[in-house]
Amino acid sequence: MAQSTSFFVLVALLAFAPICFSFKSDNDNLYPQYYYKSCPQAQEIVKSVVAKAVAKEARMAASLLRLHFHDCFVKGCDASLLLDSRGSIVTEKRSNPNRNSARGFDVIDDIKSALEKECPQTVSCADILALAARDSTVLAGGPNWEVPLGRRDSRSASLSGSNNDIPAPNNTFNTILTKFKRQGLDVVDLVALSGSHTIGNSRCVSFRQRLYNQSGNSKPDTTLDESYAAQLRNRCPKSGGDQNLFFLDFVSPTKFDNSYFKLLLASKGLLNSDQVLTTKSEESLALVKQYAENNALFFDHFAKSMVKMGNISPLTGSSGEIRKTCRKINSS
Repeated sequence: MAQSTSFFVLVALLAFAPICFSFKSDNDNLYPQYYYKSCPQAQEIVKSVVAKAVAKEARMAASLLRLHFHDCFVKGCDASLLLDSRGSIVTEKRSNPNRNSARGFDVIDDIKSALEKECPQTVSCADILALAARDSTVLAGGPNWEVPLGRRDSRSASLSGSNNDIPAPNNTFNTILTKFKRQGLDVVDLVALSGSHTIGNSRCVSFRQRLYNQSGNSKPDTTLDESYAAQLRNRCPKSGGDQNLFFLDFVSPTKFDNSYFKLLLASKGLLNSDQVLTTKSEESLALVKQYAENNALFFDHFAKSMVKMGNISPLTGSSGEIRKTCRKINSS
C-alpha cells in the first residue's frame, strides 16, 4: 500500500509539468516569485503535502479548493477561515456554509508545519490556501496557473460575513451574481468558478428542497430531470439523511473537466445554484454552452478567474501577520 501511494504521489507531482497559465495580477503587491529568496522550496513543499493527501483521499482535492473560495469571499483572501474560536475571535467554521461541511484543515496544518521547519514564520496561511487550491485542481486533472503570492494573515474572523457573503446552494441567480460582483467578480467568473463543482460532493440537506418543495408548493423543481430526481430521492428522503453525500458531477466525480457543464445542459445539475446558470440568464447559459463544448476554454477562464478571486482584498506590507500556526493568531 505504501509503495502504491508513493507511486501516485510521484505521478501526481509530474502532473504539474504541463502548460501553466500565466496571468498578470491586478495587485502589484502579489507576484509568483514572492518566496523565491526567503523560502525557495515553499511551492514544492505545498505540492508534496497536497499530493499525499489527495492520494490518500481523492475527495480532498475538492475540499481544499473549496477552502480557498470560502476564505476569499469573507474579508478577502486572508486565511480568516482557518482561525478557531479563541478570546474575542468567533470562528467562521461555525457558519452555515462551513458547519459540518468545510474540511481539509488538517492538511493545511500539515503544510504549515512542514513550511515552518523549512523557513519559520515566512509563508502565510493565506498563500498556503491559494497554492493548495491550485495544486488540488492540477492533481484532479485541471488547469495549472502561476499563483501570485505575498498575502498576509488576518488577525480576526467574521462569522456574519461567512453567513452572508458566501453564495448559498438555494440562492437565486441574481443573489449569487450580486455576491460575486461585491467581490469585484463578474458573470464569467461566476460561471467559470462554478465549474469547480466538476469535483467533490454535496449533502442532501443542500438540495432537498429541489426534490420535494422547490417553491413552497410541495412540488419538485421542474428544471430538474425527473429520472435524476428519482435517483436522488433514494438516498435523500423528505426528512433524515441530511449528511448523505452525493457527487456534484456523477459522470466524472474526481476528474476536473467540463462534464459538469454538460450535465447542466441535460438538467442534471445537483444544486439549485448550479442549474440556475442555465435557466435564469441568457449570458450565463451561453457560457455554459461554450464550456460544455470547449474544455480548453473552460480551463483558461477558470485559471484566470482563480487568479482574480485570489486578488480579493489581500493583506500586504505591514498589514496582518504571518501566523506561526494557521488556527490562531500569534499573540494568542
